[in-house]
Amino acid sequence: MASSEFLSAKSEGQKDAVKSSIYTGIAYLVTVAMLIMPYLLLPSQQYIPALVTMLITVVAIIAAFNYYIAVAKGLSFKRRFLEMATISLSVAALSFVVGLLVKRVLGIDI
Repeated sequence: MASSEFLSAKSEGQKDAVKSSIYTGIAYLVTVAMLIMPYLLLPSQQYIPALVTMLITVVAIIAAFNYYIAVAKGLSFKRRFLEMATISLSVAALSFVVGLLVKRVLGIDI
C-alpha cells in the first residue's frame, strides 16, 4: 500500500510522495492490526464473536474515515458512509463465499 501511494503521489507530481507513502503504510499496518486483534485475543473456538468484533471494527474505521472526509471536504457523511460500508462488506461477504467454495472443491480443512 505504501509503495502504491508513493508511485501514485509521484506520478501526480507531489513533492511529499515519501511522506504520503509513510503515512499510508502506517495507517495500513494499524488497520490490519486492529482487524486481526479479535482473532488473536479470543480463543479459537470463539471465531464467530471474533468475526462479529472484526466486522464492527471495520464499520467503525469506515465511519471514522468518512467523517473526516465529510468534515474536511464538506461532503455528505451518510451517503459516503453507506456507499463505502456497502461496498466493503459486500466484498468481504463475496470473499467469504469464494473461500467456502474453494474449501469445499479442494477439500482443504484447516
